[in-house]
Amino acid sequence: MTQIQGIITAMQTAMHPDGTINEAVIRRQIDHQIANGVDAVFCLGTNGEFYALNADEKIRVMEIYKDQAAGRVPVYAGTGCVTTDEAVYLSKKAQEIGVDVLSVITPYFAAITQDELYAHYAAVAEAVDLPIVLYNIPIRTGAAISPALVRKLALAYPNIRGVKDSSGNFNNILQYIAQTKDLDFSVLSGNDALILWTLLAGGKGGITAVANILPSVLSGIYQNYLKGDIDAAKKCQLAIDPIRDLFRYGSNIPILKYAADYMGMPVGGCRKPFGMLTEEVKAEIRECVDTYYAEYKIHEE
Repeated sequence: MTQIQGIITAMQTAMHPDGTINEAVIRRQIDHQIANGVDAVFCLGTNGEFYALNADEKIRVMEIYKDQAAGRVPVYAGTGCVTTDEAVYLSKKAQEIGVDVLSVITPYFAAITQDELYAHYAAVAEAVDLPIVLYNIPIRTGAAISPALVRKLALAYPNIRGVKDSSGNFNNILQYIAQTKDLDFSVLSGNDALILWTLLAGGKGGITAVANILPSVLSGIYQNYLKGDIDAAKKCQLAIDPIRDLFRYGSNIPILKYAADYMGMPVGGCRKPFGMLTEEVKAEIRECVDTYYAEYKIHEE
């Protein structure tokens, strides 16, 4: 099975101005990420606006990723849905397409118990042979996967191989690591600011949004960590702070999409009604890029 580790880019879904999927740009995004050293590409996550795409669109996006990556790096895909039947259907489709790893977010909106979460993930794990990464992001879903449940699932289903934690609570990451340290299991940071600290604590890497615009910087965290050059890894980790500081203005998704456009990697806007940025915020993004990341701008020949 694919090793779940390293810098995994939570890829943006490129859109045309009318909101339809821009396949040509998605393919260029994938090539750009791979050329800059990331360990895997991940479609249909939060940054991929999975919540705004229908099932047919999700299937097509997975097909594009599998085709364009062409075995150069593993392809992860988000197949979590509100209902178990939907999640099982999409996960089976991902396996048919040849996706390497599934990321399955908790069901959202309706309140859910830990027993219901167990039954949900068990059904997905029984339906496919692919490695599964549990996705914990309670601020968006209203549901949290407890450390005890992570261990219970990992023990019961060998293809449940990891968890991505986007709670922003480093103690939760530490508890996930403690609960699974004796297992073949990967704990990944879903918060870009915690990637190095997760690695140092025994985790395996991060699924990162900022890598959409700074893939070489994020891959530098992991590569320097592997070499034992923690000072260099820390320099890469701290280098993303200025762009992350702009997330105080709202969702990181439109902020990073606008930054990508400004840096010469145009991916379009978000699917409506999401993604409205004021002119003041756009000016702040441009100033941030020009001050801290000008060397990463892409200038077309």
